[in-house]
Amino acid sequence: MSPGVEGVQGTLDELGTPLHEVTFVVFDLETTGGSAREHAITEIGAVKVRGGERLGELATLVDPGRSIPPFITVLTGITDAMVAAAPKLAAVLPTFLEFIRGAVLVAHNAPFDVGFLKAACAELGYPPPANPVVDTADLARRMLTRDEAPNCKLATLARLFRSPNQPCHRALADARATVDVLHALLERAGAFGVHTLEELTGFVRAPSPQQQRKRHLAEAVPQAPGVYVFEDARGEPLYVGKSANLRARVRSYFTAAETRPRIREMIGIAERVRPIVCATALEAEVRELRLIAAAKPRYNRRSRFPERAVWLKLTDEPFPRLAIVREVKDDGCAYLGPFGGMRAADDARTAIHEAVPLRRCSERITLRTRRPACALAGLGRCGAPCEGRQTPEAYARHVAAARRAMTEDAEIVWAAVKARIDRLAAEQRYEEAAVDRDRLATYVRVAARMQRLAALTRIPQLVAAAPAPGSDGGWDVHVIRYGRLAAAGVMPRGAHPVPYVEALVATAETVVPGPGPTPAASAEETECILRWLETPGVRLAQVDGSWSLPVNGAGRLLGRIELAYRGREERSAREGRPLR
Repeated sequence: MSPGVEGVQGTLDELGTPLHEVTFVVFDLETTGGSAREHAITEIGAVKVRGGERLGELATLVDPGRSIPPFITVLTGITDAMVAAAPKLAAVLPTFLEFIRGAVLVAHNAPFDVGFLKAACAELGYPPPANPVVDTADLARRMLTRDEAPNCKLATLARLFRSPNQPCHRALADARATVDVLHALLERAGAFGVHTLEELTGFVRAPSPQQQRKRHLAEAVPQAPGVYVFEDARGEPLYVGKSANLRARVRSYFTAAETRPRIREMIGIAERVRPIVCATALEAEVRELRLIAAAKPRYNRRSRFPERAVWLKLTDEPFPRLAIVREVKDDGCAYLGPFGGMRAADDARTAIHEAVPLRRCSERITLRTRRPACALAGLGRCGAPCEGRQTPEAYARHVAAARRAMTEDAEIVWAAVKARIDRLAAEQRYEEAAVDRDRLATYVRVAARMQRLAALTRIPQLVAAAPAPGSDGGWDVHVIRYGRLAAAGVMPRGAHPVPYVEALVATAETVVPGPGPTPAASAEETECILRWLETPGVRLAQVDGSWSLPVNGAGRLLGRIELAYRGREERSAREGRPLR
């Protein structure tokens, strides 16, 4: 001991509470749905343990005061008849609160169960429990590798640790399985330096060892808006993100606030962070999209594969048809999209076919083709050009209608599909009506989006400005060409706008448009630009050509679709049944 330094012996209290002396109450709730504000508890199961020994159990069904949705009954096996004679929550909750008094609460995916418990206390006038909470799912994510467990579901962990109690969506059975998982995880805790309750609760909140070791990666990142790229030892991008403050955002990855297992795994692999400073927030958003699309980082989930999008094409042949394609070509054909997958494109195609009797066969038909017509001809759904019953001129009228439906006039599809929905509903064929409703929604949403994008992508050059956030009177200025961000800059306060805009335009990227509704950029990039253009305070400095939407376009119908679906979601939530 150094001279002048007095030694002080620590007390036993300062060492914390050893885990074998802690009383845990492991509990599980079954409910009528996923929202604590809108659903109710149907069953409570709890097991009290200390030092590896079970001290007691509590289990009871609860009358939720409402009907149990069928899909919940299928999941849990709890029926309305089972809870009819069960006590109300008001009779059960005091007993449960007494059971957990002085204990540490444990649950798997604890926010769900604790959320329902707090909501129940608030409803019945009890203070929310102040017990410490341990989430076995969080512990498992910190202690287990993917090689050991592909996920941290309770059933997966119960099998991994050979629990004799298998979870089955009944409260007591799930609580017993969670006890076995908790004990297995506590056995491993010592290897992580966790021996007390205080160390256990701090362990989940603390940064992982990989995060702590990699904190130096944020040191050279500037405090500026832009894009950051996590790279591995070979320089391959692992993850791309954006931020208004690169340094602050990158540093957050090395703190306890970053709890996503996927991202924590990425941090363990990363060897450097490459910052790309951008002039404006919009430029950062666009660069992020471009980098993700180009590099396809394995830890990015959003927009990694834009090339997988599909389009609906009105083919160029004597008797055109609607085909689903993966590429937009410079062939003068009408296109609708992009769609996220084949099913969505087929739904929109079916909606258009309801309004326009185009042929649906895939064979090429010429003026010399003569073959038997399909059943659609007998149903009046096709003019049978394959048999020579329909001339190219008569068929061309349907082609023109389909082209208008894809590019400018959604009313014809809306009217036709709406009439079919009404007819099916009148015949009480509600399932079929719901399918057509979803097809119409798919068509309207994609058509509205494409027409909105095309309105901007037709403009050779647009210059717009908005007050720069965080600057004292400066302006964010962007040059947009054919829907692509060509230049971005910040005009300082007091600068003359004309020479600044001229200089920015002169140095902007040269954009050569290609075919289709999005000829120069991805649909995601153009949508980012449109969102910025629609924010309050944006001013247009220059527009080459006109910027307008079709009068009878799908955009005017989109509000009806969204309103109908919003009402449907609210009704389903009130009634506790799943959307279909």
